[in-house]
Amino acid sequence: MKHTLLLANIFFSLLSLHAQKDAEAVINSLDKKAAEYGNIAREIWHLAEMGYQEEQSAALLQSNLEQEGFRIKKGVAGIPTAFIAEYGSGSPVIAILGEYDALPGLSQEAVPMQKSAGKAAGHACGHHLFGTASMASAIAVKNWMVAKGIKGTIRYYGCPAEEGGSGKVYMVREGLFNDVDVALHWHPGSSNAASAGAALANKSAKFRFYGVSAHAAGAPDKGRSSLDGVEAMNMMVNMMREHIPQEARIHYVITDGGKAPNVVPNFAEVYYYARHYSRDVVIEIFDRIVKAAEGAAMGTGTTMDYEMIGGTHELLPNLTLQKVMHDNLSKIGGFNYSAEEIAFAEKISTSLGYTTLDKETALNVQPYKTTARASGSTDVGDVSFAVPTVGMRAATWVPGTPAHSWQAVAAGGTSIGNKGMMVAAKALSLTAIDLFEDPDLVKKAKEEFIKRRGADFKYIPLLGDRAPALDYRN
Repeated sequence: MKHTLLLANIFFSLLSLHAQKDAEAVINSLDKKAAEYGNIAREIWHLAEMGYQEEQSAALLQSNLEQEGFRIKKGVAGIPTAFIAEYGSGSPVIAILGEYDALPGLSQEAVPMQKSAGKAAGHACGHHLFGTASMASAIAVKNWMVAKGIKGTIRYYGCPAEEGGSGKVYMVREGLFNDVDVALHWHPGSSNAASAGAALANKSAKFRFYGVSAHAAGAPDKGRSSLDGVEAMNMMVNMMREHIPQEARIHYVITDGGKAPNVVPNFAEVYYYARHYSRDVVIEIFDRIVKAAEGAAMGTGTTMDYEMIGGTHELLPNLTLQKVMHDNLSKIGGFNYSAEEIAFAEKISTSLGYTTLDKETALNVQPYKTTARASGSTDVGDVSFAVPTVGMRAATWVPGTPAHSWQAVAAGGTSIGNKGMMVAAKALSLTAIDLFEDPDLVKKAKEEFIKRRGADFKYIPLLGDRAPALDYRN
């Protein structure tokens, strides 16, 4: 018996040593290419292409993956800038998600004060880093598979228009994840963490009002103002806020309110989001918003229609996978700031209202938690209802930086962003390797997935059967 236990201990020790050497080799390979990947991310940062307009960004990622031997499927799900890059064959199929769209109106140079780069958009959510790190991970895992003779498929999903365009929803609806065993993702942030995630379900639409033009002073009685319709709708929705669940969120922006004060506008448009941690509540709130729009049109003598723009599910957690991701991130750890990075980060921190710079946040990994409070939305939510999904965050921004800010754009264009990006690439790679090497881990993740989702779950996209909203940023 003692002899058997001794042999078993030796066997598992050898396995552990073998796995450790594999991990070190993959991490070293990523370190060697860190500057190259930093240049790619920086190029996408400069391009700052908005949702469904990411032609050059997608092409750059495709080119690098193709050079590494990946088979490329372009224009999937009816979206010109969506693609799949695949290496290997058979099971397991491990997917790594990548994003690369920028946000409108947040142009910023990589300097620690607010200074526009003169562009229409900026990478205020760090998707230039997201797409590049995920690509780096897919390549590193592919190289490990080749070196070790590992069977299976590593797949990179090029996912456009996460920011309101719901790009992944169309990919899920098209069945592009049907054969995937596990999907991995990450997101830029102000700390390193791999706890259970959460996201708000979301429905969005553009409400368009049509009136009658007339001279606003000479013949106001002949006009019917479409802007009146928009403002009446907004007033009713704002009153509705008192009578919705407190966790719900409603946002809007008037995208077209007319062209001149002395012309009664015959067209106006308002863009709405409705969010909650339950998609059923979002659907109910959105239907009430539609009723407000209908009432506003009736009351102002205008007509109204609306176009669904986006719709995403909440995020379905998978703790089986999440703990593995956390353990791998903890092995890697964060990073130290250089003297130049400290000088930059201190100025960013001051601009955010902090008196001192919290350097430890970039260096350390946050404690593991099994629950989270949702504060934003992502189309990764729909992927998480199609396949077991796990994610993490890396400190690509100065601690305390909120997403969708000029400070996030600035840091994302520096070595701080690149260092955090490589932390993510390493954690994704080690987690993917664990999945290839441990079929039981994949099995347990699928069992938890079915239990949480429900055996009788039927996927119904919140944006319905509409075609991809390719011009939603226009």
